Amino acid sequence: MNIIQIIQGFLIFVVAHFITWFQLNGQFKWDWFKENEWILALAGIPISFLYIWGTRMSVGGFDGMLWPTRFVGFGAGIIVYAFLVSYVFNEGINLKTFVSLLLATALICIQVLWKN
Repeated sequence: MNIIQIIQGFLIFVVAHFITWFQLNGQFKWDWFKENEWILALAGIPISFLYIWGTRMSVGGFDGMLWPTRFVGFGAGIIVYAFLVSYVFNEGINLKTFVSLLLATALICIQVLWKN
């Protein structure tokens, strides 16, 4: 296991999820996003490269294993989504969302810290 590669993969996933969040949810906040669907769709190309690179980096960090990478990417997405929905749309974090965030964090920690 290479923790540096896992962290790098996680950070790439965070960036990808951050950009994806605006790509998908900006339409509910700003008119520009509603009016420029094609630009947003084309933005999917560079976003896809981020997901590819994050996956490659994480799989390398987990010595070729795919499952841990999936959970790290999923956990990163949940955390980014919760933060941005709370910050941009002022939707507070209720108990259900808080527990979900704890579970997402637990998924990441289990995959990174639990030795086989």
